[in-house]
Amino acid sequence: MSLRARLLNGWLRRIEKPAMMRAAGPEQLRKRLELQARLFFHAPRGTQMQWQVLAHEQARIEALEVVPANLDTNLVVLYLHGGGFVFGSPQAYSALAGQLAQRLRARVILPRYRLAPEHPYPAALEDCRIAWNGLIASGVAADQIVIGGDSAGGALALSLLGQLAQEAAQMPVATFCFSPLTDLSFASDSFHENAEKEAVLPAARAHEMAALYLDGQEETDPRVSPVFATFSGAAPVWLTVGNTEILRDDSRRMAEVLKRDGVDVTFVEEQDLPHVWPFFHNTLPEARKTLDVLTEWIRRKQVRQGES
Repeated sequence: MSLRARLLNGWLRRIEKPAMMRAAGPEQLRKRLELQARLFFHAPRGTQMQWQVLAHEQARIEALEVVPANLDTNLVVLYLHGGGFVFGSPQAYSALAGQLAQRLRARVILPRYRLAPEHPYPAALEDCRIAWNGLIASGVAADQIVIGGDSAGGALALSLLGQLAQEAAQMPVATFCFSPLTDLSFASDSFHENAEKEAVLPAARAHEMAALYLDGQEETDPRVSPVFATFSGAAPVWLTVGNTEILRDDSRRMAEVLKRDGVDVTFVEEQDLPHVWPFFHNTLPEARKTLDVLTEWIRRKQVRQGES
C-alpha cells in the first residue's frame, strides 16, 4: 500500500466518515460531495462535457456526455454514479468519467437518475433503463455499450444487467462495478466485522439511508438487491472491493451468484483501500492502477466480442 493510501485512509476515517455520520440529511450530503468534487477532482486536459437527452418512446432522461480528446472508438460507457441512492450526480462523477473516457478512448454517459427520498424505488432503476434504451434508440449497438457503476450505482448496474438477462434481451459487452452495494438487507458478515475498519461508510446509518430508497419495498427483492437475482446469459462482469469495506462480502457473494449462473466474472479484492477508491484518481496511485487494469479487461472483452 502506498503512503498516499495510508494518509487518505487516515483522513477519511477521521474527517469524512464522522461527517457522513453527522449529516442531517441527503441535502447536506449532496452539497458536501458537489463542493469536494469541484475542488479536488479534475478530468484530463481536453475532456469535453455536454448535456444530452436520451429518449425511448415517451420516456426521456438527461445525461452528461463526457468525451475524451483522444476519442477513436464507438464504445460507450453507461456509468451509474453512487451515493446511497440519495446523493451524487453526473457532475460530481465527471472527473472519474473523464479518466475512464481517456483510457478507453470512448464516450462516457452519466444519466441524471432521480434520487430518494424525493423519488424512491423504482425511480432510479427506471431511469437507468431509460438511459440504456435511449442509447440503443440513438443508434448505439448493445455490444458497443459497457455498463458501469459504484456503490449504489453498482447495485443499479447489476440490477439493470439482471433485467436484461431475465428478458433475454441484447447484452452489453461487459459490466463493471467499484465497491458495489448488492444486498440492501446488509446481512453479510463484513457489514459488522468491518464496521470500525471501514474508512468511508458509517455502518450505523446504512439501514436509514436504504429505507429512504426502498420506501417500503422488500429489501431482498432482486430488483433492489441484485445478490438475490439470477443472471443466466448475462455478459461478463468485473467486480472490485477493498477487504476492509463493510460491503466486502457484497462483492464476494455477488461473484459467487454470477459464477453459479454461468457468467464470466472477474473479482479483484484489494488490501485496505477505501470505498470506491478509483474516485481518488487525482492523488491515489492505486486508483490509477485499478482504472488501468479495468481498461485492459474491457479491451479484452471487446476483442472477444468482435471475434464471436
